[in-house]
Amino acid sequence: MIFGHTTMMKLRILLFFILGAIAQAHAGAALLLEEPFGKFGYMNPTGHAAVYLTRVCAASPTLLRRCEAGEAGVVISRYHRIAGYDWIAIPLVPYLYAVDDLQKIPKAVDADAVRSLRDAYRRSHLLALAPNDPTGQMPQGEWVQLVGSAYDRKIYGFEVETSEQQDDALIREFNRRRNKSHFNILFHNCADFAGRVLNSYYPGSVHRSYIADAGMMAPKQVAKSLVSYSKRHPELELTRFVIPQVPGSIHRSDSVDGVIESIVKTKKVSLPLAVLHPVIAGGLAVAYLTEGRFNPKRNATVFDIGQVVQPQTPNESTRPELAHPDSDGLPSPAAARISLHAAQAKPQ
Repeated sequence: MIFGHTTMMKLRILLFFILGAIAQAHAGAALLLEEPFGKFGYMNPTGHAAVYLTRVCAASPTLLRRCEAGEAGVVISRYHRIAGYDWIAIPLVPYLYAVDDLQKIPKAVDADAVRSLRDAYRRSHLLALAPNDPTGQMPQGEWVQLVGSAYDRKIYGFEVETSEQQDDALIREFNRRRNKSHFNILFHNCADFAGRVLNSYYPGSVHRSYIADAGMMAPKQVAKSLVSYSKRHPELELTRFVIPQVPGSIHRSDSVDGVIESIVKTKKVSLPLAVLHPVIAGGLAVAYLTEGRFNPKRNATVFDIGQVVQPQTPNESTRPELAHPDSDGLPSPAAARISLHAAQAKPQ
């Protein structure tokens, strides 16, 4: 059967929207467990926690809404000292790469390139959160955590399926409540926030460990408890993926640890403690061995748009290439869905 040009164009458009609908039908919430980096990461190796929502988007960095066709979802997390807000929502692609066009994602970066990308995105989208300094230049501050996260660190993802009703309930709740920061690293940190989001979907799925983390909620504990919960509830269809750190001259991020784990693994602390207080040191070692061990790399497949066949719009002749693999294997279903959303993403 031979189709005319107009008919073929209509079929391509129909196929594009069908594929988009399929992607949206398999939506979820993914914990992003992010490795520590830099001087602060050396002092506090517990890393950062955020949540990626595939069906939820940002009307603004502080207002949520349902995604429209072709949008890639949002990453939401708690931050310290960013315009006085408790949580901020950033579209997926800018959050990872500080651009809103996949074609502009660099395959390798240095510190100057990252700074330039972040500042350009800030000037276009985030001036209300991070205005220019008195000289009209890029300001200092923690706002840099909002965009380009994949330049600084490797990120592990743990995704569970969610329903439209659950997503709508979360949007209503977050838009209703006052968004004002009262950050506390011990009891009101990024991991507490991620746990709150995931527990709003599945109550009791995330809990703190009073043994492995001395009662503090650590990002690794959020992942560990979510994985444990999913084993008891296989209907959540938990999948794992890893977003590699973009190659370049920037220092590689370090492995993420729990609270007790970081003490046990730090020789400058653990060895003197073992000599001066062997009972305490032994107790910490037991706490780590019994409840503190968790390997986020296990069964994690690489997030790699370049390995996933992308649906093309009628005007596309090529698909974006984004490949920063650092391990073997094909993307998991979760990574494939994220890749599909990202390839269809529109600038916000």
